[in-house]
This record gives sequence, structure tokens and C-alpha cells, in this order.
Amino acid sequence: MRTTTRRTHGVRRALTGALLAGLTLLTSAGTAVADDPSASASPAGDEAGPTEAGTTFRTATALKPDQTGTAQASAGDYLYWVFPADAGQRPTVRATVKLPENAARRSTSTWQIDVYDGLRRRQACMYGHQTRKAAADAATVELSCVLRPVRAWSEPWANDPLPGSYYVRLTVVDLPADELGLPVGAEVRATVKEQGGAHDVDGALSEPLVPGVSVASAGDTGDADASVAPRVPSAGEPEDGWASGWWTDRWLWTVGGGVLAALAAVFGYSLTRGRGRPARVPQGV
Repeated sequence: MRTTTRRTHGVRRALTGALLAGLTLLTSAGTAVADDPSASASPAGDEAGPTEAGTTFRTATALKPDQTGTAQASAGDYLYWVFPADAGQRPTVRATVKLPENAARRSTSTWQIDVYDGLRRRQACMYGHQTRKAAADAATVELSCVLRPVRAWSEPWANDPLPGSYYVRLTVVDLPADELGLPVGAEVRATVKEQGGAHDVDGALSEPLVPGVSVASAGDTGDADASVAPRVPSAGEPEDGWASGWWTDRWLWTVGGGVLAALAAVFGYSLTRGRGRPARVPQGV
């Protein structure tokens, strides 16, 4: 009896330790994937950014994540940049406008930054200063827009952010006509942060929302020619390609949950199965 009791207590302690160890490992793994700063860091931030901006969607200047683009323009111009954002990422766009000298300005001005997806649908900002008014004596005005996390798939009627190109448009929306055309400087930076599996959904787009991606895919189905140069990523497309969409950190939680459920079942069985046949009961009874 004492041997059986000790063995039962030992099994319970072992299972309890395994459950605690599994919970610790699962929690630390999920936290490491979601909060690892290297996951959202990009070597593109060390590269020199473009020094001009486009004036339409078609001529938008390509920006890499964590890269700063600058441009010299005139007040009243529409300035466009484009950058890629993949599923599970939350884009953030920041812009700084350097205003003309105070002597050339006599009134306030209102500046605005807008972000559009690959279908040119305007995306709402979760938070930030999308529109700001600059006083007549202000030297700069800073704008920001934090988008919702990009989803791998969405209903056709929804306006959810989807993987693909994202266009940034910067312009002044309120300025006296006699001050239009004054020289201004613009600085735009787009960053993306990995959000982990909390925002994952079932399903994925057949192609990301990048202009011309369907034409490029159709051309890739033909016979490969060794003399043809390798395909260069278009504007608003990551250099290392888009995510396949099948791997997320949800797999860690799924597998870990299954292991913990199995251990819990064994532990529960050890608690309810009893102590076996009492020693005083003879065999065959």
C-alpha cells in the first residue's frame, strides 16, 4: 500500500512538473515570436532613402520598410510614396513637413497624410495625427498614421487592410491661394511591426494587392529562359517576397495546447483511477 501510494504521488508530481514546464515553454515561445524586435527590423533602414516623391499613384516613389524618403516640393503639390505591408504586420507612417520661412507666410496651413491600399481604398488610422494645423510662425509640422493590422484574407465587402502595396499621400488641404507654390520639404518614413498570431485568419489571397502582379504571374507560367534576367521586385513589393501564409505562431499554441491537454488527461486519470485492489482482498473475488 505504501509503495503504491508513493508511486501515485510520484506520478502526480511528475505530471504537475510537466504541465508547469509546458506552460512556461509555451508562454515564452509565444512571447518571443510576438515581441522579438528583430522580427520587425529591416536592414533597409541603413540604406539611403529616395530623395524625390511621385505626383500620382502610378509614379509613387518606392519606400522600403524603415527607410526614410525625402522630397523638395511646392505647397499644394500632391506627394506620393509606396511601401509593402504583409499579413500580420501593422504599418505606421510618419511625415514631417518643413515649412517656408516665416517672412513668406502670413496665415496658418493644414496638412494631411492619407494611406491607400493596393486597390486605392483609403485606410482609416487607428490613431495618430493624420491632419494637423501649422501656425504662421511654425517651422515644421509632424503627421502620423497607425493602420490596423494587415489581414491575410477578408470578405469582399470589407475594407480591411490586405497584403500588398500601400500608398502614402501628403498634401496641404487648407492654404490661401497666394501662398500656394512656396517651397517646402517633406520627409516620410514607413515602418511595419509584426503582430503575431493574434490577428491571423483562415484563408489567404491568391495574389497580394500589388499593381501588375497578375500580369507578372501570368508571364512566369511560360518556359524559363536562362538568358532572361531574374525578376526584379516591383514598387511596393518586398525584396524577399511575400509570406506564404501557412506558417504563423498559432502553430506553437496549437501543438503546445495539444501536449498540455494530453498531460492533463493523464493527470486526471491518475487522480480518478483509484488505488487498485486492496491487499486484504484475495485474488479471484
